Amino acid sequence: MSVTAPGAGDATVIRPTVVEVSLARLTENLRAIETVVAPAAVMPIVKANAYGHGLVEVARHLVAQGARRLGVAFLEEAVALREAGVALPILVMGGILGNQIPLFLRHGLTLTASSVDKLRQIDAAARDLGVSARVHLKIDTGMERIGVHYYNAHGLLEQAAECRHTVVEGIYSHFANADAADLASARLQLARFLDVLQWYDKHGAAPPLRHMANSGAILQLRESHLDLVRPGILLYGVYPSAEVRRTIPVRPALAWKSRVVYFKVVTPGHPVSYGSTWQSDHPVRMVTVPVGYGDGYFRALSNIARVIIRGKKYPVVGRVCMDQIMVNIEWETAYNGDEVVLLGAAGDETITCEDVAGWAGTIPYEVLTNINTRVPRLYV
Repeated sequence: MSVTAPGAGDATVIRPTVVEVSLARLTENLRAIETVVAPAAVMPIVKANAYGHGLVEVARHLVAQGARRLGVAFLEEAVALREAGVALPILVMGGILGNQIPLFLRHGLTLTASSVDKLRQIDAAARDLGVSARVHLKIDTGMERIGVHYYNAHGLLEQAAECRHTVVEGIYSHFANADAADLASARLQLARFLDVLQWYDKHGAAPPLRHMANSGAILQLRESHLDLVRPGILLYGVYPSAEVRRTIPVRPALAWKSRVVYFKVVTPGHPVSYGSTWQSDHPVRMVTVPVGYGDGYFRALSNIARVIIRGKKYPVVGRVCMDQIMVNIEWETAYNGDEVVLLGAAGDETITCEDVAGWAGTIPYEVLTNINTRVPRLYV
């Protein structure tokens, strides 16, 4: 569910738990990336519900800010954008099934051709439909996910040159370790990709759009920027790892908030929540907040996470439930309706995506993309 509204009050009519997305922050982050990578173009990645920020609304905003193409993972994401009126080129980067190809072509989407067989299927489907397919060739330089191996890539390039109903718009690969402190692996992958690209020089042909740089490589490996870069998590204001050099200043575009819906005093010897994993040895004030693992607030955050209420951090106690959490405010004050910051800032306190990821034993990517679509997105 998405809400575009001037203030938080409009969203809380729907539900007190909301994700607030700052479109201005998104724009700032996009401009910062564009400045550093120029003259390379930027293809924003909006897969996985735009990293939890809202697929359609974020895509529309990026188009309004001058994005020339977008990247997604799956066909259904691209179709949703087409149905929402997003008309610019959309590259679908995931693997495809043969029976999906006609749907790609009917929606004017750009396919990833990850093998000779897939490329032949695409060309045949385009011939049968009387249209021209657009593809980017995928080269596996060390990820071992999808794509033709770099040492066998010439066959794919030769087949692409023979296609009569397919336009090769781009050729790309993907880094496995570009966000690490040690860039030896990333540099090896880049060298393999550049070696594949020599095929075009040997055949006197201009290469299509060359791209490989994800968020980590955008920050750390300038020689990988080539013709196009693909910022994902960096665009949303979060750095891809703790090791990566923060060479571009970005700020988080997302805040996750809820409100106090219940207040009670819990006496000693009365455990809190499922499994009775926490109890106090003295009377405490407890508040209940309507968010839980059904919203993507990890159960692993039980008895370890903190939230901000009235400018102070307080611990989440007891097991995180599907729809609710309990917070111990000791003997301090909170009222029904008070804002609870799960992720973001209030006063002098901040809870970062990295904080939540550390508490849950995961990575910031999973924190953002795990926020369920039942949480309304509010664009401010």
